Amino acid sequence: MTTQPPPQGNPFAQGQPQAPQQPQGQNPYAQAPQGFPQQPGQPGIPPQGAPFGPVPPQPARRKPSFKTIKNIVIAVIVVGVAVGGYIASRDDATTAAVGDCMHRGSSNDSNPDLEVVDCGDAKAQYQVLAKIEGSYSALTAESKCSAEAKDFQYSYTESGSGSDFLLCLKDYKK
Repeated sequence: MTTQPPPQGNPFAQGQPQAPQQPQGQNPYAQAPQGFPQQPGQPGIPPQGAPFGPVPPQPARRKPSFKTIKNIVIAVIVVGVAVGGYIASRDDATTAAVGDCMHRGSSNDSNPDLEVVDCGDAKAQYQVLAKIEGSYSALTAESKCSAEAKDFQYSYTESGSGSDFLLCLKDYKK
């Protein structure tokens, strides 16, 4: 003999529609009621599905515009010109050429600080008669300058800076 389960709902409510019954074992609060938006972080109803529309894919990274590329190229050129101008403006003995005038900055005879100056400048003290590439000792510098410039008075050698050379100088008369 089998027994039937007891009727669900109020047995005394006749003629009234009964509320829909949830199957046993399911959470009656699984979905938010229609018409009431669920707020995040609010306890109670767990979120179901995506509350918003689908997330659009991220747009591809923009290519730099012509204007941006042009500005970068101009900046690189300006920096290059500034660095080149600085290097070219360094008027030390390495930039000296035949006919240039020189000024002696330091009084140290073993290592004078020579710089190229304009021959019309009051600081002009020496004139370059010859510039000879290579490394020379004091004795060979004297003989090399006497062979290259007959009326030289002073010789200046520089070595070790990657450009070894000899300058044959004379006093500059204004």
